[in-house]
Amino acid sequence: MRIVIIGSGVGGVSFAEKYRALQADAQITLITREDDGYYSRPLLSRGFSTDNIEQSIILKPFDQLRDENIDIISAAEVTAINRADRTVVVKRPDQESVLPYDKLILAQGSAAFIPPPFRPYRDLFFSLNNLVDLKKLRRFRQGFLDRNQRPAWGVIGGGLIGCEVASDLAASGDPVTLYHAADRLMERQLVPDDSVTLLNIMQDSGVAVLLNQSVQGFSKQGDKVCVETGVSSPFDAVLVATGFKPRTELAEQAGLEIGRGIKVNQRLQTSDEHIYALGDVAELPNGKLYAFILPIRNQALWLAGFLAGQESKDWQPPVFNPKAKVHGFQAAHPYLF
Repeated sequence: MRIVIIGSGVGGVSFAEKYRALQADAQITLITREDDGYYSRPLLSRGFSTDNIEQSIILKPFDQLRDENIDIISAAEVTAINRADRTVVVKRPDQESVLPYDKLILAQGSAAFIPPPFRPYRDLFFSLNNLVDLKKLRRFRQGFLDRNQRPAWGVIGGGLIGCEVASDLAASGDPVTLYHAADRLMERQLVPDDSVTLLNIMQDSGVAVLLNQSVQGFSKQGDKVCVETGVSSPFDAVLVATGFKPRTELAEQAGLEIGRGIKVNQRLQTSDEHIYALGDVAELPNGKLYAFILPIRNQALWLAGFLAGQESKDWQPPVFNPKAKVHGFQAAHPYLF
């Protein structure tokens, strides 16, 4: 069996390792844009208060996965899926190749969602979606620390990631202003009482929280980036954290059925019987995307078992309770999902 996996997050790697354990003679190839190894994406938002994060975030170097007889093609991109002959086109800096598959696993995860009005200003702000992004942010910040200064940050978005990053920057000693369009923080994940608790904790940590904000765009004034809300507010740097967008473009180009994510049945199978999707990109029949570590890993282990003939029942989401990594905050009620 030739298994090709696209994506080296928790979904892709967990599937590869489990399937290898169940099928010793399978040919497993994992293709990824990453080049740093298999790392913990949830730890990205603790990337300013954690020492040595560039190393400590790595769960396994790619060479360790290769030692498990999993072929890793890193720093590469799949540019096309040819369903008729069951191949993918793989582009690397120095070559392009065609790779055949019997089963294809789509586990590319998600990209940072940038609201359309912000896109013309893309060069003026940061996002935080992968380790490359975090390294850029840390290099920028280190330039200020080397001068015994602290950069002032404007963070756009008071959802899960925005609150986590703003909290971590504040815990690291930087001045932070958080802009949020809604009237309470993390309104999609928290009940109103917990949003109030979160607001108080954020403010007590030194974060200036501005609710009901309509950010219209950004401008450059000297070395500063201004957040435009009808008033120009200057910062040393702006970080946009306004949600995520599943990476569905490749599947859509291949003619797979797409909704918010790649549509799958209860066995994680796409509209092509030879292609499966899991993690952030997989939209289940109930319309949900299970974009949290526990259900993603659960999907990966289940799918490996299913394709190896060890599972016969449909995948069912496990009980899980995600928690925001905001310093000092603990919700009193279950998170919404």
